[in-house]
Amino acid sequence: MANVLNPKTDTPDPENPGEQDGPQAPLLSEPREGLPPVISDAARLARAVEAFAAGSGPVAVDAERASGYRYGQRAYLVQLRREGAGSALIDPIACPDLSGLDAALDDTEMVLHAAHQDLPCLGEVSLRPSRLFDTELAGRLLGYQRVGLGSMVERVLGMRLAKEHSAVDWSIRPLPKDWLTYAALDVEVLVDLRDALHAELEKAGKLDWALEEFAAVLATPPKEPRPDPWRRTSGIHKVRNQRGLGVVRELWLERDRIAQERDMSPGRVLPDSGIVEAATVMPRTAQELGAIKPFSVRLGRRYVTTWIKAINRVRDMAQAELPQPGAPGDGPPPTNRWADRDPAAARRLEAARSTVSEIAERVVMPTENLLQPDLVRRLSWTPPESIDADSVAEHLRSNGARAWQLSLTAEELAAALKRANE
Repeated sequence: MANVLNPKTDTPDPENPGEQDGPQAPLLSEPREGLPPVISDAARLARAVEAFAAGSGPVAVDAERASGYRYGQRAYLVQLRREGAGSALIDPIACPDLSGLDAALDDTEMVLHAAHQDLPCLGEVSLRPSRLFDTELAGRLLGYQRVGLGSMVERVLGMRLAKEHSAVDWSIRPLPKDWLTYAALDVEVLVDLRDALHAELEKAGKLDWALEEFAAVLATPPKEPRPDPWRRTSGIHKVRNQRGLGVVRELWLERDRIAQERDMSPGRVLPDSGIVEAATVMPRTAQELGAIKPFSVRLGRRYVTTWIKAINRVRDMAQAELPQPGAPGDGPPPTNRWADRDPAAARRLEAARSTVSEIAERVVMPTENLLQPDLVRRLSWTPPESIDADSVAEHLRSNGARAWQLSLTAEELAAALKRANE
């Protein structure tokens, strides 16, 4: 069993001090060597590459994006730290090619927190780890209930990080000093956190599991663009007919075009709530559209002619041009329909979920890290023709399960599925 506090008795969230009893851990307020200057030219970048190449041990890496402000997920600041090299803050807008740094750090372990969030934007500037230690993922495997960086640093290292700048607009220039201090401190603690978690993983017998998970994160290919990304509009379930879905699609596409042109987050051009309400009301005039609040302010009002044209396009569409109510998928149907469509599959799903939950509690980790819910659904909907541990393991492996997950779950899942089929 993992050598961690049981999540059921975890202490209050360190990022919500009002909930916490006892004295707070000391707050980190300044980088230990002072705030490094932002690297924004080739000469300074070259010197940083030399320093990091000459350093030793893992490299802490972080990136700051402008989610909610800019279109896309590009990095607007890259932070690094390594023993012997100190910390570096790199402006990837001024220095968009970090391939030299990447080459200098070839085969060096890079330490990130929630790597899946930062790897895509780091790849855009040609910084691609070949070895990874993900402190958030390590925390999950160890059973920590709260795995945000601030919570992990306080619990494991006994220090606090200020997190008030985590959601600011990192695209602005120049970046304020207190923002840069926040960014530098995030990488200052990462290697220490990595070392402590590495020791915990080893003691808990989970280090090999973690290394396999880290390798899987690096091996995961970039996500393919969704065929119908507009179907992810929040609140779309409120739209009850095809013509309304057509309005959602056309308004979403117009909003996306405008957001790209203006380099703005789509939600700042027009919130999803406005799109859904327009699809429900189907206004015919600019005046009727303006009665919907998001269309009466800022860019919603500026592009009112564009929105009305999009709605009227849908009004004139033939039925065959309208989108179908349900998006086709390659997986099982929604689980709330299983009891009616396939009662046997519903019984298998209940048994499989219960089994995974029991194993997860035994090894002290979230069920979704032990085995992804989609794998459990696929196995329950279309199980192997002959159910045994080997066939279940092969089914799970073909859908992306790792060896350590199979060793923990395949045999017990096979037994559970057999019982559910009886």
